[in-house]
Amino acid sequence: MKKYILFDNDGVLVETEQWYYEASKKALKEFFDYAIEFEEYMQIMTQGKGVWVVVPHASQQDINFARSQRDIYYQQFLQTKQIEINGVIEILQQLANEYKMGIVTTSRRVDFDLIHNHRKIIDFMDFTLCVEEYPRAKPYADPYLAGMKKFNAKKEECIIIEDSQRGLISAVNAEIDCVIVKNEFTKTQDFSQAQYFIQSLKDLPHLLQSIRS
Repeated sequence: MKKYILFDNDGVLVETEQWYYEASKKALKEFFDYAIEFEEYMQIMTQGKGVWVVVPHASQQDINFARSQRDIYYQQFLQTKQIEINGVIEILQQLANEYKMGIVTTSRRVDFDLIHNHRKIIDFMDFTLCVEEYPRAKPYADPYLAGMKKFNAKKEECIIIEDSQRGLISAVNAEIDCVIVKNEFTKTQDFSQAQYFIQSLKDLPHLLQSIRS
């Protein structure tokens, strides 16, 4: 029986992935005159690499400066763009009656806290794990294994909610069942290894009930 839900953050609970792409694209163009295409960006993200692999001859100093500026752009987007997903709070309220929940994200803690500073999402979570708090990021298994350990749970008691191929690979590597939520930003990715699919987070309570019965 599923008792514990491990949520991805970006693209599942908040709509932020587009803005990370836009910030990365802006920094690459500004500092290296490189116009990254969406398909190339998605492939790099799926592999768990940084966008800076597209400028292999750039100095580490230049990359560090560009990364810092990218992070500034991203935080500006987080504070000025619409990133809320309708109905999330109501869904979490419903699920909290039957499940323990946590967030496992590859976001930096500083960005995560900025996203959730004035939102109630984390009020329903037993814990949140950011990229600084486990050894290796998705697509490695480490993030979700760390989440499972937080709950002191068995793999079969957990279920992961994701929207990206990178996150799905992490779930597969952790040997934990995964639900893919449809997201326009990631819709072209390969989700053939997922156990479950839903059109919207609003479908999650019904899916979990069907799994239990």
